[in-house]
Amino acid sequence: MRIGFILYILGALIFSLGSTMIFPLFFALYYGEGDARALVISFMITTLTGLILFLGFRRTRGEEISHKEGFLIVSLGWICAGIFGTLPYLLSGTFTSFIDSFFEAISGFTTTGATVLTSIDELPHGILFWRSLTHWLGGMGIILLSIAILPLLGVGGMQLYRAEVPGPVHDKIKPRVAEIAKTLWGVYILLSAILVLLLLMGGMSFFDSLCHTFGTMATGGFSTRGASIGHFDSLYFDTVITVFMLIAGTNFALHYKLLLGDYKSFWKNSEFRLFISVAIVATVLVTINLKMNVPGSFAHSFRYAS
Repeated sequence: MRIGFILYILGALIFSLGSTMIFPLFFALYYGEGDARALVISFMITTLTGLILFLGFRRTRGEEISHKEGFLIVSLGWICAGIFGTLPYLLSGTFTSFIDSFFEAISGFTTTGATVLTSIDELPHGILFWRSLTHWLGGMGIILLSIAILPLLGVGGMQLYRAEVPGPVHDKIKPRVAEIAKTLWGVYILLSAILVLLLLMGGMSFFDSLCHTFGTMATGGFSTRGASIGHFDSLYFDTVITVFMLIAGTNFALHYKLLLGDYKSFWKNSEFRLFISVAIVATVLVTINLKMNVPGSFAHSFRYAS
């Protein structure tokens, strides 16, 4: 196993992750809050670490990644994302405990959506944006993003794809792994942009629209408010978020086929049929339960059940 080569790939991954810290830094500077310094330091530590590993082990790069190297890179990649993702939380004083910071970062990147925060509304904008951004990056997969940029490094990403994506992989896609990764990320970005616009049309601020889009497309639910989307008490926002949560929970390959004009691909897919069936049945059962036990109209029960 080529340890130097693994560190070379991890360096590129860490550098890419550090580069994304520019975006929450922009909001921290725009709102003039105290988290800007923490984000600058986090950006510098993460990008410099990635750059040192990338340049230091550049001569060890190879054209292909073995099975063992693929699994190790994916495992270490997620661990590194969690560790470096803690920096904004720790340096800004959001958490004083590394364990709490690491939990929040891992919850974000894995789109679990669990949190140890108790006063979300009081957090500065930069930290809130970073928290939501970890969700969005993890939603499609940091490793999948890496696969898309591996050709720029002269490296094949088939084994990373196998390690990251569960299930069998057909031989026909082997030469097109990077192309597939780029396509899926393209669909992900397109749907995210549409959701941002719809939330803006409903009167939500640009900052909140972005953060709630990240939480929706990742299907994890991180919000900028302690009461989550319920803070806005809007039927429009509830409807849009619900619809896009269903869209985001669907196999993105089906969305891509739809864009190509294959309108029947959804109904031909047994996974999608089961997914929608479970969602419909669960919504009906919860609606009935709410109507029987909570005062309110049927429409009110259906809204919160869905």
